[in-house]
Amino acid sequence: MRSKKINVPNPSSEQVELYLRAWDELENYHLQEDALDKLFFQLCPENVEMSDILLKVAALNDFYSTNIFSVYPVAKHILSLDIDARLESGDVALVSDLQKVTINGVEKNFYSFSTKYCSHHKPFEYPIYDSYVEKVLCYFRDRDGFTKFKTTDLKDYEKFKSTLIDFRSFYGLDQYNLKEIDKYMWQLGKAYFPKNYRKKKMQKEQK
Repeated sequence: MRSKKINVPNPSSEQVELYLRAWDELENYHLQEDALDKLFFQLCPENVEMSDILLKVAALNDFYSTNIFSVYPVAKHILSLDIDARLESGDVALVSDLQKVTINGVEKNFYSFSTKYCSHHKPFEYPIYDSYVEKVLCYFRDRDGFTKFKTTDLKDYEKFKSTLIDFRSFYGLDQYNLKEIDKYMWQLGKAYFPKNYRKKKMQKEQK
């Protein structure tokens, strides 16, 4: 049986506006974002107190289901890096420094979480990496050739951010900030490239 061909609408200001309205109309999305904004911007904007960092790591982990089973080592790692000045300057190398955390002698790679942690401090400087966004970028790379990159390049944060900027420029979406592009692409990916949880469950059962 041949798989159905996916035909994603061409990126345009109309499409972005459509998905930004959809975001605002979905109560769980924007209220969750409002809660995180209050935590990151008002209650705990800095990263110099362990208790503040723990709160932020725990909230992100819960809201985004980032599968961090022990938040304390992650918070301790963030505290050790003294990140506030680097966040303020939009240092993209900060993500790679944050993402590798050793827990019980095993090095973990929390790449997506690290992009989220930085993004919630400086949303216009740090776009969020997510598998849905990756699928959208790869789809339009293959369909329109908006830029050249290997899929694995998207796990390098500097290349990921530059690819998003190339995408925004190619499709004439420069009036939108990276946070708005985030919201658009995440919802687009979720709509057209849904994760097949049932298929994954069946594959696990067959092993």
